[in-house]
Amino acid sequence: MARRLVGAALVCAALLAGCRDSGPEGARFVLDGKIFVFNYRVATATYLVNIKASGPVADGLTAVASFENPAGGDPLVVREKIWPQTAKTTIHSPPVQCIVKDRPYAVSIRIEGPDGATRQTIETTVISSLDQDVLPDKPLVVGPLYTPNPELKGHPGGDIGESRCPAPAQAG
Repeated sequence: MARRLVGAALVCAALLAGCRDSGPEGARFVLDGKIFVFNYRVATATYLVNIKASGPVADGLTAVASFENPAGGDPLVVREKIWPQTAKTTIHSPPVQCIVKDRPYAVSIRIEGPDGATRQTIETTVISSLDQDVLPDKPLVVGPLYTPNPELKGHPGGDIGESRCPAPAQAG
């Protein structure tokens, strides 16, 4: 009798597992972190998004990330190969301008197979706790040896009064 109950329980568990929604075929990915990175030394800000697989990863997958451009205009698109042997895939945007504190910026990540077909899409937003105006107007250093930027002579903090972003529209 006990064997029959154990056998029946195993059959039920197998049926329930087979009924689970496993999503699209191939690897499944989840967000594992998202942030704006402000590099004060070189006066840049970038998006950084991590994704990780929730199961085995097939070879030949690519993450195609589309980042909202805080300065306006077309989204910034980055392609990053997903390596099956790594735990996470980190995706960086090119440098961006005009980040505003507490504003959500859209990010869309498409996982493509070797054939270019979309296997999964992840939609999210990234919010900064700082305005980009905390960065200096120009990089404090230049070159691989971190040479002080000669353009900043007399402006050690890097602020020279330049604005890289249009002024917000005044409500009238």
